[in-house]
Amino acid sequence: MLTAVTGASGHVGINLTMALIARGRQVRVLSHTSNLGLEGLPVEYCRGDVADIDTLVAAFSGVRVVYHLAAHISLSMNDWPRCAQVNIEGTRNVIEACRRSGVQRLVHFSTIHALRSEPLDTPVDESRPYVSSPDAPPYDRSKAAGEKLVRCAVDEGLDAVIINPTGVIGPFDFRPSHFGQALILIATGKMPVLIDGGFDWVDARDIAECAIKAEETAAAGSRYLLSGHWLSMRDIASIAAGIMGNRVPSLVCPMALARACAPIITAASGLTGTRPIFTGVSLDALVSNRDISHQKATSELGYAPRPVSETLNDTIQWFKDNGYIKSKRP
Repeated sequence: MLTAVTGASGHVGINLTMALIARGRQVRVLSHTSNLGLEGLPVEYCRGDVADIDTLVAAFSGVRVVYHLAAHISLSMNDWPRCAQVNIEGTRNVIEACRRSGVQRLVHFSTIHALRSEPLDTPVDESRPYVSSPDAPPYDRSKAAGEKLVRCAVDEGLDAVIINPTGVIGPFDFRPSHFGQALILIATGKMPVLIDGGFDWVDARDIAECAIKAEETAAAGSRYLLSGHWLSMRDIASIAAGIMGNRVPSLVCPMALARACAPIITAASGLTGTRPIFTGVSLDALVSNRDISHQKATSELGYAPRPVSETLNDTIQWFKDNGYIKSKRP
């Protein structure tokens, strides 16, 4: 069975591609700007750009299932044009290409950020409304709009299922991701001050396995929140310190002070051409809803996220094995 994956070189995309290969699937990955992390895997490369529907139609030819992971992830409030182009129009093109190419099932990867976090005292589940405020981050709004397109397409007859992961961590984080970068700094003792907040974290491998189970068994139009476990940044630093043999940072920055510093850090990163350690958008996420339910995925798909301590251990070891974290000298 030929399966196509957009965004295959991303963090979840690589884990998904490897999980599909392990099941004996023939995988076609859409190559746009980079194949980092996919080198050496037994996959078929095919040029594909979600902004160019003709390339998608060609890439989906003969494909039975499409996993759509390609997205523009942004922690900026000034990134709407790019978010809209990739996350909305790109999804629109994927849907149309699936129709033209006779794809039998689409698995669309959305995000927990597409859903409203408030009210904070009520668990977030599949019934939670989409983000709609024009003041919401561009990434959140664009992913909500893209997911709505998929749900409209389902109403019009497209066979699709939707996956909404929370904060992704795990090995095979080649780029690395925003959190992967932060974890490297924490593990190497280069982040002396922690932020007073936390998030729900889920292993990229668990996301991949559950997405395949949803593709194979879920009814058309099904939608699943894939959460894991809520941990504070201090919790994560404590686990990382235990793995690395480092001291846990003793300073925790109050959220109000972090918010005041965020514009300065963002501006400085822009001048140096580096990714900011945190932004106002990421700080908002650290004080969002702690209770995100994966009950539906557990009930219908047998989803059981592994402990975060296992994920952090595997991730830090992967970073060490691949040179992102240098081993201490004797």
